[in-house]
Amino acid sequence: MQKLTPFLISGLLVFGVAACDNASKTSESAPNNPNEAPQTPTAKITQASQQDAQSEVRRKQLDADIRAREQRNNTTGGDTQRAKGDLSSEVRSKLEANIPKSQLTVSASGDGIVTVGGTVSNQKELAKIEPLSKQIKGVKTVVVKATVAPPKN
Repeated sequence: MQKLTPFLISGLLVFGVAACDNASKTSESAPNNPNEAPQTPTAKITQASQQDAQSEVRRKQLDADIRAREQRNNTTGGDTQRAKGDLSSEVRSKLEANIPKSQLTVSASGDGIVTVGGTVSNQKELAKIEPLSKQIKGVKTVVVKATVAPPKN
């Protein structure tokens, strides 16, 4: 039993590190990280993402998720105790709710720097990324690596 315990703990730690390394994405077809070259989404993928993000149920879920994380962060010490995964997830939720045709990936560092990559449908949506991201408490700087790529038919 004494030899098994350290093995199990180290296995959980390795699994945890690998699981926490994934960037938050606004859709399944978004790039895996903000630095990856974005691909133009098909019209079908764009339509499906838009319908999901614009549904009233999904918008309520995203808003409730953001509020719950903010409340938790306020009770656990605010921004100093915030996990970087929480920050990227909150920004992703905000972008998903407000830019439904996007294929974005969000990554955050512990010091409030958020990097957003992927594609949006037009220049107006691209311009919305930074102000929407900064609405999330704890975001200090937004690096936008996203590009405009209208859906291909």
